[in-house]
Amino acid sequence: MEFDLDHGIEVLAQTPAVLSALLREKSAVWLNARKTPESFSPLDVVGHLIHGELTDWIPRVRLILEHRDSIAFEPFDRFGFREWMAGKSVDTLLDEFAKLRRESLNALRELGVGKDQFGLPGRHPELGAVTLDNLLAAWVVHDLGHIAQIVKTMAGEYRDAVGPWRAYTSILD
Repeated sequence: MEFDLDHGIEVLAQTPAVLSALLREKSAVWLNARKTPESFSPLDVVGHLIHGELTDWIPRVRLILEHRDSIAFEPFDRFGFREWMAGKSVDTLLDEFAKLRRESLNALRELGVGKDQFGLPGRHPELGAVTLDNLLAAWVVHDLGHIAQIVKTMAGEYRDAVGPWRAYTSILD
């Protein structure tokens, strides 16, 4: 499917509510679950998404609109959220993410991004040449990927407990 900004915004606008439904009122067992010691927990994902709202998506959109590919994006620190979120409750983090996402989508509208700008070039520090629509589509897929990651991580907590139903629970594979 070709990227469509309105369809992308449908996902981006609903991600905070999806995360809220998945994570509010969950115990630390669910919030801190991990597939491996190095992988993100559901709580880490929220922090990571907040960090992306602050430093990645809209700053990169602005860079493309203002400078095209003459300036490379700042490298994104996938773990830059850890110190910032230490000691904050899940409710505080979810509220902050929802606020920042609303601000990001408002900024996107204020910038007047439209289909005629989708082909504008940008420069990723590792991937090289990208376009504005590549960036916007990646933002949507990034959200969906982390929602899937949270669900898979939480399901994995009952990997052994499902017993013989494991054969019917492909999310655990």
